Amino acid sequence: MRSNISFVIPDKKLAKFCKDNHIKKLSIFGSALTEGFNSKSDIDLLVEFEEGLTPGIFKILDMEEELSYFFDGRKVDLRTPNDISRYFREQVTESSEVIYAKS
Repeated sequence: MRSNISFVIPDKKLAKFCKDNHIKKLSIFGSALTEGFNSKSDIDLLVEFEEGLTPGIFKILDMEEELSYFFDGRKVDLRTPNDISRYFREQVTESSEVIYAKS
């Protein structure tokens, strides 16, 4: 298990989730990595899918709901690099912390 801020991420369950959903890389970014993180903060996740296997918006919404269970029921925002403004994309990718990478 991986310890992060005030929650624990079960590595094996997260790896299974990522494999089942064709996720190549999953990273956490935003307030969860700062001192500003609190009980009302959501979890921002940056996701990279396997080539040609990016799901549609409804599947991504389902994935956000499922991922919330890994983070003590907190709201999860799942974003691809293309979802993030080009003005902030580099900053987000450089400051993010990888929590899953396909081996």
